[in-house]
Amino acid sequence: MKGLRMKISIFLILLAAFLVPIQQFAYGNADSDDEPVVYYIPVEQTVERGLEAFMSRSIAMAKEEGATHIILEMDTPGGAVDAAGNIAMIIQETDIPIITFVRNKAISAGAYIALNTDKIIMAPGATMGSAAVIDGAGNAADEKTQSYWLSEMRSAAELNGREPEYALAMADARIDLPELGAPEGELLTLTAQQALEVEYAEAIASNRVEVLDYLGLENAVEHDMEVSFSEQIARFVTHPVVIPILLSIGSLGLVLELYSPGFGVPGLMGISALLLFFFGHMFAGFAGWESIILFIIGFLLIMIEIFIPGFGIFGLLGIGAIIGGMLLASFSTASMIIYIAIALVISAIAAIFIFKYFGNRGPMKKIVHRDSTSTEKGYITNETRKELVGQKGKTLTPLRPSGSAVFNEERLDVVSEGGYIGQGSVIEVVYTAGSRIVVREVKENHSKEE
Repeated sequence: MKGLRMKISIFLILLAAFLVPIQQFAYGNADSDDEPVVYYIPVEQTVERGLEAFMSRSIAMAKEEGATHIILEMDTPGGAVDAAGNIAMIIQETDIPIITFVRNKAISAGAYIALNTDKIIMAPGATMGSAAVIDGAGNAADEKTQSYWLSEMRSAAELNGREPEYALAMADARIDLPELGAPEGELLTLTAQQALEVEYAEAIASNRVEVLDYLGLENAVEHDMEVSFSEQIARFVTHPVVIPILLSIGSLGLVLELYSPGFGVPGLMGISALLLFFFGHMFAGFAGWESIILFIIGFLLIMIEIFIPGFGIFGLLGIGAIIGGMLLASFSTASMIIYIAIALVISAIAAIFIFKYFGNRGPMKKIVHRDSTSTEKGYITNETRKELVGQKGKTLTPLRPSGSAVFNEERLDVVSEGGYIGQGSVIEVVYTAGSRIVVREVKENHSKEE
């Protein structure tokens, strides 16, 4: 019995020694669960659909990993209105408090995104505002778009109890706010101090530590969301300026490929540009497999046209398939049509230049017929009567300037070298080319009189 009790005692001691660390670890976790968890998400460079995809992923991950607060570290000159609207919707649908920390600039679409967050904190020297809508050419948008954007700015301000007049002044130059440096005719851009005065910013902070101190999150567990390499590529290739450039390079590469034997550098350049376009849009969540499949089909059809010409049918079908894939991959059909039109115009100009200055090369020799016919190659339509040159004859009909004449009892159709020659005049053959016999009148009577 003593031996059994001894064994039980040793077992209980070992069990206690094992359970104590587990208990401490559990209590430690319970304590850590009470600590706030803050996720920092960078909102930098141009606002476009790639940023939208990154923001969506980052906020979803912060939710999954138990974030109690999300801080958007902002420095952006603005960007696409549609992307900003979608980002604002993602923010509004998130139940985690989201704070914007304007490190430098929150201009245009950036200001709109910031107004949708729960709080705005600005760094000294930071600015926010100037949110007018402009088109791709840099001109003011149409009245309908302006009206929509003003309503969005108003709603964003009212969402968190901010005075909407200042948000409207950021987008409408007709509002007169001279006390804030924005008289009628100028858009409002708030400094950090001005934003604090009009209650568009809750605080001014120089760094993260001061931001957390203001929010009462001094002991927060901090995490940084980083843009992955794939997302960096996606953000680059979905930029409104980069898209038409990529499409132009892609179409130019295919045009140039028609002038090089086989499949070479121009073709690789064009295909690489188009692949970048589709990859970026697919990663950003705009392109599905159907657009990729259409692109592959289009590429194969163009290759068939290059190596086995089919009177342009395969080429046209291939181009149509690629354009269809682009439209399916686009976030805005209207914008994509404009980008494609720009690329086609550039390609057409380049093709005309190449045709004119570089001539017929590569596979284009199968498409464009440039061979000439000549007697040296055996092509003879009418025999040239060179032996007639110098012979004299007589006109059977007046030459006006063409008509008939007889040479050594042979009737021939002739044309005068100059003007009218009367019937019965003496003529001499001066030139022959194929069926063309050129004659000149001989003034024999005048010669005899002299």
